Amino acid sequence: MSIESVKAYLEPFGLAGRVIEFDASSATVAEAAADLGCEPARIAKTMAFRGAEGPFLVVLAGDAKVDNPRYKARFHCKAMMVRPEELVQAVGHPMGGVCPFAVADGVPVYLDESLRRFAEVYPAAGTASSAVRLTVAELEGCAQNFAGWVDIGKAWREGEA
Repeated sequence: MSIESVKAYLEPFGLAGRVIEFDASSATVAEAAADLGCEPARIAKTMAFRGAEGPFLVVLAGDAKVDNPRYKARFHCKAMMVRPEELVQAVGHPMGGVCPFAVADGVPVYLDESLRRFAEVYPAAGTASSAVRLTVAELEGCAQNFAGWVDIGKAWREGEA
């Protein structure tokens, strides 16, 4: 997939015009935040995991880390990421561009509670040098194969390490 496929996917939602392309990499939370001039927490990072029934995506706030006990309680397995060289085939996007839009058929997308504290967030848009500005409600409404909200993030709540 590509930025063009993400734009085409977002077009029926009226959101394709919000895709932002950068001259340099925005593949990491820090790079994307610097490119956008926002706090890193507002970067909606999409993580690809291996599940018993195949790959799935979880979108978390940029400052959230995966809490392994919460992950295991929710998904009934140990957290295992899709290997970088398998991302395109497994979920449809390369490393740094993994996003919840224009994904491979049957790949469920979950949103983490860490996102709900923001009015707007910035997920990637299919490449390592792109993003799209969305409200959390828009993200929920246009995430492909949206499977629900989860609470697997840590280190984003006040007083939590």
